[in-house]
This record gives sequence, C-alpha cells and structure tokens, in this order.
Amino acid sequence: MKTIVSVSQGSSEFDYDLETEFLGQLFRIIRIGTDGDLSRAEAMLESVHPRADAIGLSMLRDHYQVGGAQLRHPITARLEACVPDKPITTGAGLRAILQEWAVRHTQSELGHFFDNARVLFMDGQAGYRIARALSEHTENLFFADPYIDFGVPRLLTSLKQLETYTLLTAPVLRRSLAVKAVDTFRHTPLYHLGERLVAGSLHKAVSDAQVLVSSIADLADFSDKELDGKTVITSRVTESALDWMRSRRVAMVVDYSPWLAGRPVGVNVMEALISASRSRTPEQLGPDDYLDVIQSLGIVPRILYPNGYRRVNRFAFVIHPLSQQYLTKTSPLDWIASVSPPLVMNLVEKAVAYAPPFIYSKVSGIRSPTGDEAEGWLITVGGTPREIMAHDPEFTYARLLQAAELGKKLGAQIMGLGAFTKVVGDAGITVAKRAPLPITTGNSYSASGALWAAHEAMQRIGRIDIGPSGKASGKAMVVGATGAIGSVCARLLAKAVDEVFLAAPEPAKLLALKETIEQETPGAVIHVIGAADRDLADMDMIVTATSGAGKRILDIMKVKPGCVITDVARPLDIPPEDVARRPDVLVIESGEIQLPGDVQMKDIGLPKNIAYACLAETIVLTLEARFENFTLGRNIEWEKVREIYKLGLKHGMKLAAISGVNGIFTEEDFEQVRDRAGIGHSIPQVVACNSPSN
Repeated sequence: MKTIVSVSQGSSEFDYDLETEFLGQLFRIIRIGTDGDLSRAEAMLESVHPRADAIGLSMLRDHYQVGGAQLRHPITARLEACVPDKPITTGAGLRAILQEWAVRHTQSELGHFFDNARVLFMDGQAGYRIARALSEHTENLFFADPYIDFGVPRLLTSLKQLETYTLLTAPVLRRSLAVKAVDTFRHTPLYHLGERLVAGSLHKAVSDAQVLVSSIADLADFSDKELDGKTVITSRVTESALDWMRSRRVAMVVDYSPWLAGRPVGVNVMEALISASRSRTPEQLGPDDYLDVIQSLGIVPRILYPNGYRRVNRFAFVIHPLSQQYLTKTSPLDWIASVSPPLVMNLVEKAVAYAPPFIYSKVSGIRSPTGDEAEGWLITVGGTPREIMAHDPEFTYARLLQAAELGKKLGAQIMGLGAFTKVVGDAGITVAKRAPLPITTGNSYSASGALWAAHEAMQRIGRIDIGPSGKASGKAMVVGATGAIGSVCARLLAKAVDEVFLAAPEPAKLLALKETIEQETPGAVIHVIGAADRDLADMDMIVTATSGAGKRILDIMKVKPGCVITDVARPLDIPPEDVARRPDVLVIESGEIQLPGDVQMKDIGLPKNIAYACLAETIVLTLEARFENFTLGRNIEWEKVREIYKLGLKHGMKLAAISGVNGIFTEEDFEQVRDRAGIGHSIPQVVACNSPSN
C-alpha cells in the first residue's frame, strides 16, 4: 500500500486518514492541517516524508506562469525544499486543466452563460487559466491581486494588466527578504489606511460582479446582500461550504475539484496520487497522464445550486425621452424649464440629443417560475422623437452603438430597443450588425400584446360571443394588412375570428396574403378590400398597422359603437383628437405586460411590476437565455409573435393592463364605453380563442 500525505496550511479541524483504491492500487491518504503555522508545516514535512510515496501541499499558492512571467512563490518553495527526495506538489498541473475545463464545461452546458459577465478574481495569478478561458466570452475581467499582495487600493481591469503586474512584481515576491518587507509594511498605519480604502472598493467590486473566482475562505467577509445572485467558481465544495453559500444566497457554484471515495479532495492530493501510481515526479507528468485519470475516474466539474435551480441572466434596454416634458423630470433640467422660455428648452432638447447614453435605472427582482432570473439596465439616449426623426439614421445608430457598448460593460447579454429607437432607419438591422451583443426591437411581443389586449377588451365590453366554429363570432378588419405587423395580425386573427377583412391599397399583395392565410388556416373566411371605409361600419374589431405618419387612415365616425380599435402602428395611426370624438369606441394603443417576481426599477410611467411589451420581449428572451437577434426590421415573422407569446407564458408573463392615448384604461372606462355603445352589462364568458398562442 502506498501512502500520500497532504500537509495543509489550513485548519487541522478537517484532518482525515483514509484508505482507498486508485487506478487499481491501494493507497492510504493522510491530511494534516497546520493551522497556518509555517514552522509546524516544515517540521511535519520532515517527520512524514520518510514514509510518504508522494506529498501534497495545500492552502498555498502555486508557482504561476502568467503571460511571460514565471512566479515562484517563496513560501511554497521553502516547504518544497524540505522534501528534496520525494515527489511533492501543490497540484498546479492538474489544477490548471480542471480550472479551464470548468469554464468550458459550464459554457457548453448552460449556453452563453459567461457572455459579457463581470468577473472578479480574488487572486488573478491563481486563476490565470480561468481568466484566459473566460476572456473568450467576456472582456469584463477584474483582479484584486494588488490588494491581496500589497494592500494597494487598485483593481486590475484586464488580462494584459494582470500579466504586466505579475512581470513587475515577480522579482519582489521571489525574494524572501522582500516578502518580509511586505509583512512589515502590513503593520504600518499607511497600510491599514489603504486596507480600509480597498476594503470598501473590494466590497463594491463584489457587489458589481456577476461571477466571482475565489476560494471560499476569501469570501468570508462578504454579506448575503453582496453575494445574492452571484456565481462562484471555486474548489472543494463540501456540504458545510454549500450550507454557507446557501446562507449567502449564492445562485450557482462551479466546483472544479476532483472527488475520491465520496468526498472532494484537494487537487494536490489527486496529483500526488497520479505521481505515486505512475512512479513519476509531478514535473514528468504529461497531458495523457491527466487525461487518462480524468476519464477513468469520470471527473466532471460540478454545477451546484445552493438554494435550488437559479440562473441569473442580464439585459440592457434603450429608452429615450418622449417629449420636452419628459426632459423636465430630470435634474437640473427641471429647474431650467421652470425659469426658461420655450425657446431655451428647444435648444436644450437639441443639445440633449447629442449627450452620451447613461444608465437610467438598474432592474432587478424578475423571477420566472422556472427558477430563471433576469436583471438589467435601462439605458437612456437623449433624443426626443422629434430630434431622432430630424437627424439622419446614422446619428441614432451611433448613439445606440454607444448604448450597446455600455450594456456590454455592465454585463448585458442582449439589448432591446425601445420607442422610436426601433423604428429609425432599417428598424434595428444595421444596429444588430454593428453591435457587440444581440439586438431585438420587441415588436413581436408588441404585436402579440396588442392582440392580447384587444381580445381582453372585447370580452370586457361584451362585444363578442363564441360561434359554432369555436371562433369569436364577429368581424375583424386589419388596415395596412400587407405590412409587416399588419400581415402578422391578419394571420393570427384568421385563427380566432369568424370573418377577417384585409385592407390595403396593394391588390396583388392582398390576394397573395389571402391565399397564404387560407392555406395556413383552412376554413378561414377572408375578404380583401382596397379601402377601409367601405366595410368599416360592420366591424367589431379593427387593427390599424399602416404607420401612415399623420395621414388619415380611416373615418372613425363610421365605426360602430362598441367597436375595439387596436392601433399597433408607430407612430400611431389614430390621432388623439379622433379618439376624443368617439367615447363609445375603445381605441387601444398597447397591451402592457405584468412581469413575474418583485421587480425593482425606477418609474417608467407604469405601475409596479408592469412593463411595455417591447421591454417585456427583451426580458423574456433573457429569462429563456435566447441571446440572439430576435425581432429585427419591418418584416416581422408571425411565428416569432406566437413563440414569444408562449415563452412569456412559460416565464409567468401576464397581460397586466390595456392602454390608450390617455394611459391605462380603468374599469370605469370600459363601463362608459358599454353605456355609450348601448351594450348590456352582462359579459359573456370567452375563452382565449384569439390569443396569439392559437
């Protein structure tokens, strides 16, 4: 029987002595903790080395190769010198493989998990292989080595900085006298002042990070508030360690340590076992030695969820002021507006359009029933609709790309375009080609939400019944049916309403669309007309989707009382003055979505936990980890409208509110429409027959 002894600078509380089989050979493994006492560790090594076939050193820093710098740690070298005639190792060779594999395994298993993640390394030199692997997926790497080594209040912010830092400090750390000088410096008032400064910045860095690469011991001083929702890459995660992670609300742990005899073992122990079983020194071990052991033992990095499955993904969403009035809600523009004539505010409006993007609000607390979570940032670009439309599209593209770069630095894995930023130029296509992260306009869920809202409104007004066909017995018209959103609405309505009228001034396209719908939905009754006004008075529901930009789309005075008009065009097809002329008609601008969880964000003009459908689309894709260009351009795919609706239901999205030009409709608003339209107060029971899922 061969003997492996692991001498640790850690606590003796965790000592063990066990016998096990390894690669067909019997081994005795002894773990001896020296409680941080270096002299005791030296004495223990001298005592045990005659009976050990190989020795592991634990809770010590490896000798590192960081970029072009070779860093030999003096304390580790000092202990190694105690055993000149036996294989002795910290496990550096195996650790490098397992660390890198942990990143690649997790990214493969979870898909895009580390994309743009903000990663903080408590010891970048120890985690250099992890950092190199992560650098393929994110540029947001931060290293606390200056603090750990010298108490210097500075975080390194790139692999290049870490390599340069190591090159400069390696000669200092090699010399034991210099190490003693550092130890002496640690007891001076100047050091303790720096320690307090860095402690604060380090706590902030932990709070701002999404992924932490650290030993469990190095996280001991951080609170549950700081660690809530984080992913930790570490090793030797025992049940007690997992309990501690659970108490700190850590979302996910990636454990790269190997297991043996039903327990995690130090990488130093595993490498000592390989060395003894193959009668080679650690320096003589090659890739095949490691690969054979990893495959024969079935060693795989563990992905653990301390509190049950919980994955936190990240998004950015672009907003902008919708008018000068919105600008006056921000300090100091509120003061300027109160003392300045309109001409000055016109100049301010123009100037703000040139301002760089900035974070309006952090968004957190979005929790799907699946266990997936989303957090993100609302990023403001300064242009009002008037300024956006007054400039060349390249003007807005440039600001959206700046917003995308900001989102990437924050850790976002996808970005949505809100309001007028999604209609500029080619509606997101150019931005998606140039942006450093996937883009969506949210128009698929906007169309879905609008029809969802229309169905709900017709039910609440009492306008429709379910006919023999299982569809809503009534007539619906789509004005602008040959357009991108219009054709989507037409195809969905054909599955839900008895008769659908398609209106557009393009006869050939209308005939082609009618033919497509009849093939997709056998039995659908489709009529095509060139002008909406001809059959307007017979409609129970109307969808306008022309983006006529100020042109009169239909004569609202011809619409029957109690009709529900859904205006999905941007800019709106139905002007507010037309809406005001018909209080017996309900004109819907959008359907807002209730988000799952306890959502925390600044006011966006909607009640708590409620978001515009375009923002909700970005959030749904984030929860689903669908980090891809989803809705782009003006040709919206109706399959995506249905898909995003179903994904929304999966993640707990609900229709929260129905909005018109004056905001969210109340029950009193519906009551007034019913009264003025002369519709009875009994509301029929209607299934979601014309929801986008069907």
